[in-house]
Amino acid sequence: MDDLASELGMSKKTLYTHFSGKVSLLEEVIADKFGEIEAELFAIAADGRGDFPARLHALLACIRRHTEEVQPPFLRDMAREAPELFEKVRAHRRSIIHRHFTTMLREGKAAGMIRGDVPEKLMIEFLTGAADGIVNPQKLAELGLTARAAFTEIIRIFLEGTMTEQGRLKL
Repeated sequence: MDDLASELGMSKKTLYTHFSGKVSLLEEVIADKFGEIEAELFAIAADGRGDFPARLHALLACIRRHTEEVQPPFLRDMAREAPELFEKVRAHRRSIIHRHFTTMLREGKAAGMIRGDVPEKLMIEFLTGAADGIVNPQKLAELGLTARAAFTEIIRIFLEGTMTEQGRLKL
């Protein structure tokens, strides 16, 4: 808090008038970040101009951009120092995946680019399970990956398994 107050040009006392401690400050930062992500994802979903591949690329680019900001030490420290907040982040991530990827999968199926023989719920469970199992401090450290690199590989593997031949050719 000392470093932050100094960087902001205010006293630590002033900072504490707005936030009761590090965890409440972190909660506000994370809430703001998720609000930003949600706004971008809803804008992509609402943009009816692009076809499925264009919208999928926009969705993935948005997620990659935001996961790039998350470094393993930050995740490790949050999991250790604020485990309840870390769980909220994981739950929110699951919610984002469910909401936005379900819509995208339906569009892809309608366009003939996503396999129709695999249930959407199973695809979403695979995606959320992979994100939960890999994009966490212990596994990222074990694999020597950043959150962005892990998410990129999860999506690549996911799309290779769910896309039709036509879909792979168009992407």
